[in-house]
Amino acid sequence: MKPMGRLVWPVVFGYAFLYVPIMLLIVYSFNASRLVTVWGGWSVKWYVSLWSNQQLIDAALLSLRIAAVTATLSVVLGTMAGLILARFGRFRGRTVFGGLITAPLVMPDVIIGLSLLLLFVSLEQLIGWPAGRGATTITLAHMTFAMAYVAVVVQSRLTSLDRSLEEAAMDLGARPTKVFFVITVPIIAPAIVAGWLLAFTLSLDDLVIASFVSGPGASTLPMVVFSSVRLGVSPEINALATIIIALVTVGIAVAGLLSARPAASPTP
Repeated sequence: MKPMGRLVWPVVFGYAFLYVPIMLLIVYSFNASRLVTVWGGWSVKWYVSLWSNQQLIDAALLSLRIAAVTATLSVVLGTMAGLILARFGRFRGRTVFGGLITAPLVMPDVIIGLSLLLLFVSLEQLIGWPAGRGATTITLAHMTFAMAYVAVVVQSRLTSLDRSLEEAAMDLGARPTKVFFVITVPIIAPAIVAGWLLAFTLSLDDLVIASFVSGPGASTLPMVVFSSVRLGVSPEINALATIIIALVTVGIAVAGLLSARPAASPTP
């Protein structure tokens, strides 16, 4: 028990270091005082005031919309890339292709943001698209690194997949396309969902890249929060953060219940 005790306390300290500030943020979102560091009693007035803060609401809706589109398109492209890496074996250019997939995972955000800014400016000068920078450029920028994470997750799942199921389906006359959508996709569905959630979170959380490729009228939630923090944290931001934490908690709980639900036994 003693060695186990030595391992437990560092883990407890690590999780406390992570979650105690989050709990304090939730508590102070119900603070009646405008000063976030001074407790003034319990109140929900900042949640009421949040709905009249159009800047925060617009930024949150824009971030959610960009994150949803980014995650969906990244899943499509990332799944295709993971399938190529896992199933096509050795082919000419595989090393370069694999390097292009993994490069966004290790490339600093500042480099990605600056390079994409130069790309969008050059394209606008050459062909007139994109016309300015906004939600479209932010979405394209987020896709460049989000689909790399999806590709890695899907590739690892396809590598460990038992291909005998697919081979049996093709022996019974199923075409490769039907085998992929009927057999392969349902099996790797947890990896696809995990990739979507990861891409959604990365897009929703991004600040550096979005700061480079955004324009007037296209400020995401992290950008608005970061700019307001310079003048002091508003209690309305604490309320908005608490709502986001609640939504994430509900999503995690639902995903945990669905994954823990036993599979239905096949009908004889």
